[in-house]
Amino acid sequence: MANFLFVLRENDNEKATRCFQFAKIAHSKGHTVNLFFIDSAVDWAVKDKDGSMKTVTGDCPDDYLPYLVENEVPVGVCTPCANNRQLDEAAFHPNMALDGGPHLIDMAAEAKVFNF
Repeated sequence: MANFLFVLRENDNEKATRCFQFAKIAHSKGHTVNLFFIDSAVDWAVKDKDGSMKTVTGDCPDDYLPYLVENEVPVGVCTPCANNRQLDEAAFHPNMALDGGPHLIDMAAEAKVFNF
C-alpha cells in the first residue's frame, strides 16, 4: 500500500472538504495516511469549528472529518501557526496535535503529497 500526506494550508471550506474526502478514501482503501495543517488551515483542528457548510457538489467537511477523527488518522498542526492564532491544543480533535516543519519534511520525504 502507499503512503499519503495531505497538506491543508487554508481555512477554506471547499479545500478542506476535498482534503478530508481524499484522505478518507485513501485510508479506507488501506493506505497509510497523514494530514498536516499549516497557515490558516490550523482552524480545522478545533473541535467546535462548523464544518457543515455545503460545497457546490453538495458535500461538506463534516461528511469526512468525523471518519478521520474516529479512525485516529494522525493530523499534525503547525505549532507556530496555531500559537500565533492563540489556538489551544486542548481544543483540538483527539487525533490532532501540534507539530513542526521538521516532521512535515520527514513525512513528505516518504509519501505521495497532496496540497490543498
